[in-house]
Amino acid sequence: MSNISGATGKLYICATPIGNLEDITLRVMRTLKEVDLIAAEDTRVTRKLLSRYDISTPITSYYEHNEAVKGKELVEAMGAGKTIALVSDAGMPGISDPGHRLIKLCIERGIPVEALPGPSSLITALVISGLPTDTFVFQGFLPRKKGERTALLEELLRTGRTTILFESPRRLKATIAEIAHIDPMRSTVIARELTKKFEEVIRGSAAELLERLDTAEIKGEVVLLFGPGQKGGAQTITASELRDAVIGLIEKGTQKKQAISEVAKKFGAGKHSVYEAVLDIHERGTKDQPKGR
Repeated sequence: MSNISGATGKLYICATPIGNLEDITLRVMRTLKEVDLIAAEDTRVTRKLLSRYDISTPITSYYEHNEAVKGKELVEAMGAGKTIALVSDAGMPGISDPGHRLIKLCIERGIPVEALPGPSSLITALVISGLPTDTFVFQGFLPRKKGERTALLEELLRTGRTTILFESPRRLKATIAEIAHIDPMRSTVIARELTKKFEEVIRGSAAELLERLDTAEIKGEVVLLFGPGQKGGAQTITASELRDAVIGLIEKGTQKKQAISEVAKKFGAGKHSVYEAVLDIHERGTKDQPKGR
């Protein structure tokens, strides 16, 4: 990279640590020191990083709620010859944050843009997950509306690719419950607080993770991944297939509780997911009978 002080206006997209402040590149540190201005998603977060490395460059906020006005101001400054470094709270700017809009605006105005690679939570989570990495889908955050979320999850589960999502700890259990309802056996991974003191990676089927969340509280930054499903001869076991297996045992005289236990063991599913799959089965007479059959 040429000496920034002699450059014309330009935007530098700077990847910053996702947790551990030591995960910053020498190139990013030098750039943050030499640019005229740093545009940060959260100035409080970025100031901690700048303080760690004794960087005194002026800083301004650029985030979702001021991007329309601030974006134009930043572009005008670069048009006048200023160099600006764009940083997010963590990782690579432009990934599920307003940064991509500023990048697009610069490109439309003919302002040079340069990306300085570095940490990325989605790639870090992918490689540590143990799921296939040859082809994958990054979805970002799921829609908030349940109908839209379910429809998108069903689509993603059919892609045949590893899927990476950002998810709030508050919605994590509900999302995994939806995955488990569609495909309880799907390989699923929760990667939280990556590179931080309390980093944790939880692996298992969607059903197993759902059971674990019944007794464990997940906090911090979360990346949720699920695998492409089984290929070839073995087929993914769906919620309806689990229900049918339980019904088959009940029709032969097995009590519901025992039937759920046996099906969970047979298919390696969590008892909770099997139970959820058979909620529409009601008691009839001396034994359970399938509803609507």
